[in-house]
Amino acid sequence: MKPILGANELAVLDRSKFILFDVSAGSKPRYDKEHLEGAFYMDLNTDLTNIDDYKNGGRHPLPVLEDFFKVLESFGVANQSHLILYDDKNGANAAARFWWMLRSIGHENVQVINGGYQAAVAAGFPISAAAEPAKPSKYLRNSNWQLTTANIDEVQAVAGGLKNVVIDVRDADRFAGLTEPIDLIAGHIPGAINVPFTENLDAEGLFLPAEVLKEKYATILGNVSSEATIVHCGSGVTACHTLLAMDYAGLEIPKLYVGSWSEWSRRGMPMILGE
Repeated sequence: MKPILGANELAVLDRSKFILFDVSAGSKPRYDKEHLEGAFYMDLNTDLTNIDDYKNGGRHPLPVLEDFFKVLESFGVANQSHLILYDDKNGANAAARFWWMLRSIGHENVQVINGGYQAAVAAGFPISAAAEPAKPSKYLRNSNWQLTTANIDEVQAVAGGLKNVVIDVRDADRFAGLTEPIDLIAGHIPGAINVPFTENLDAEGLFLPAEVLKEKYATILGNVSSEATIVHCGSGVTACHTLLAMDYAGLEIPKLYVGSWSEWSRRGMPMILGE
């Protein structure tokens, strides 16, 4: 199953055959007012993370795996469920993070709407303000996250090396240390390269064609394998947008540094504070 679903493709699907999720972080008031009809709201901060000490895991660390399974069951998700996800930031708000987490438990039947909420509305998908009831389910568990992650020690050990690539997907000004709207210190990890996640999209906010993305990332990685590539952002959320783009391009999914800059910058690690 391709990971990206066109809004026009969504519009013709049998709505009884999939479960729809709005994963727009910080947009619960908008969801309560209007959302795609039938969608459940998945909360980044309470459903998809286990927030504790930013210095140890960053602002959006992964939840305990058992807790994640319980969240899925509370929304009626079973192992074979077809899940369709969207947010209001072209997948970069939290839909891609939810996609990555699902793929990391082995759930393959999941797609992100290309262009997100806005594209689906423009394609004529109905909206609603109704609270959506869920029928709890049972999910057959596995014991570990299956996609690879990198911890802070690994990032420090390989960043800037010839055998690895560390990609920072934040915007250029944050990477350069010119601005930092969220974390305490502006800058970037020494040895990281900047490939903003927005470059995965065209002028209309849709993912570039798969073949274009494949050529783009093949050029960036050169001879470095996806296994030796680490992707990060501010807190391990928008980095998943690039992981989604690479999967869409037919490339192997690289490692995710979940703690990202929010952890790195609070741990007294080496950093570049400006260009």
